[in-house]
Amino acid sequence: MPDLSQTQAFPFICEGGLIANRSTFIMQPGQALQLENFEPDIEGGYKRIQGFTKHIGFIVPQTSATSEKVLMVASFANKTLAARGEKIFSSASTSLALGSSSAIAQDTAMTGSGTITVDSTAGFSSSGTLIIDSEQFTYTGVTSTTFTGVTRAANSTSAAAHAASTDDNPTVVSESWTERDTGRTNAGKYSFERFNFDGNDKIVVVDGTNDPTVFNTSISATDITASSVEGASLVAAYREHMFYAGMSSTPQEVVFSQPFDEDAFNSGSGAGSVKVDDTIVGLKVFREALFIFCENRIFKLTGSSSSDFQIAPVTRDIGCINGDTIQEFAGDLIFLGPDGLRTVAGTEKIGDVNIGTISANVQSIFDDNIQDSSLFESVVIPDKTQYRVFFSKENVGENFTEGVICVLKAQQSGMGYEFAKVRGIKPSATDTLIVSGDVLVLHGGFDGYVYRQESGTTFDSTAINAKYRSPDLTMKDPGIRKHMQRVIVNFSPESSIDADLFVRYDYESANSSRPAAYPLDSSTISGIYGTSTYGTPTYGGPSQPLVRQPVEGSGFAVALRVNDGGATAAYSLKGFQLEYQLGARR
Repeated sequence: MPDLSQTQAFPFICEGGLIANRSTFIMQPGQALQLENFEPDIEGGYKRIQGFTKHIGFIVPQTSATSEKVLMVASFANKTLAARGEKIFSSASTSLALGSSSAIAQDTAMTGSGTITVDSTAGFSSSGTLIIDSEQFTYTGVTSTTFTGVTRAANSTSAAAHAASTDDNPTVVSESWTERDTGRTNAGKYSFERFNFDGNDKIVVVDGTNDPTVFNTSISATDITASSVEGASLVAAYREHMFYAGMSSTPQEVVFSQPFDEDAFNSGSGAGSVKVDDTIVGLKVFREALFIFCENRIFKLTGSSSSDFQIAPVTRDIGCINGDTIQEFAGDLIFLGPDGLRTVAGTEKIGDVNIGTISANVQSIFDDNIQDSSLFESVVIPDKTQYRVFFSKENVGENFTEGVICVLKAQQSGMGYEFAKVRGIKPSATDTLIVSGDVLVLHGGFDGYVYRQESGTTFDSTAINAKYRSPDLTMKDPGIRKHMQRVIVNFSPESSIDADLFVRYDYESANSSRPAAYPLDSSTISGIYGTSTYGTPTYGGPSQPLVRQPVEGSGFAVALRVNDGGATAAYSLKGFQLEYQLGARR
């Protein structure tokens, strides 16, 4: 008979992501029964997500007495474009230069002669109004790195101290919004396309009601008045032609311009149109083809000009719920279908056959949100091989707004998709752009502000509530009671952490023991020691610090919870080891 007093060890790595479609009885130990505001980390484990901060300190001006959400946010020509109501505005944003010399003391005198040093004034107007934190400044001139002729406490604001930037926490300097286009009526959600046909960067915007509008790098607006594209809601540049779709009068038609001219539609010069047999909801260029997403079908257009453009079905069995969910992601196109997230390559590979979604593990989240979401927004974070889709509902508060994080990452079994839930981000418009190697992820809010994701440690000063729960772990024998001795947490902190560890028994039955929370923070953790290599029961390899937490209680099954409601820097849960003694068999 074995010595039942011997301490047993059960290690597991955090891998597999959120699983919402399987019983806890058949889940793998490293998978998560709950994973909210923790993201699967491409470097291993589950990482608490970063926050978002105001990208522009000024609210986008409102054009009516009724509260209006941001209808577009787009980065272009070192500025941020935003639409709200009937107007389009632009603003610039940069950060204070690093170092203590750029800090501004509360009593620093600036009365028409002061200067503010920043990383770059590129994109800012030659004079205007700035905001830093809650204080406004006027300025009369610029150099490449300074604002000159600065006056403090403008527009009835108060002088305050402003810290110099750090890499992790930049102090944002914003320019006030400048009106760039007006006269629009009943504008809906915008789409846009950045392009360069002739050596000049431009952006074209469409809103589903009005004429398409083109902006140059001076943010000068020119309307495209061709009747065939009036009211377009979709736009894409392909083979030096501009393609327009989503016109309410011709919902199944794609109209394309002459080559190298987004505002010319003479068929004799290379313009034209194509039609499909379904309502178009999205356009996306991918792998030398223009993909046309419809409500129930997907097509692709290939060729180099009007003389050889050809259109063929990718699938007639699957459509796209909303074009704002279409993103190029990890070498594929990802989109939201009626049954969850799909990829075009996967759909095209099998042709006209229904295939499973990549998001089957979290299908319940889509089932709960697809039917009653008023907006679907998405972003890509390339350096994390991460796609995020958000379900924004008009009458649901930001704190309750849900989304899904999808990550393509290496696993022990090979590359695979892992998922998590995000809660607390409610975008009304989004944009992702890589600027000088830096990934800029923006979203407009229902409150009229423009925010930057992957910035800060809070949701604009609101604490991020992050939750992890393991499966119910039986250590391969549900019939033997386990008397828990300790839990060893393998984590990767960037600074101090502020979280609680909960140990729960027997599927969280009301009759099982429920020990109080064990704080996991820099002041109360029982001890950090050594290094470890997870995936084996043997420690000794170089990896991450370990927290050894004595715990109480016993049960036939054990589950771990980590709740984080703080505002500390992000950290990763890499794995756990449960140490226990065997008790009697049931």
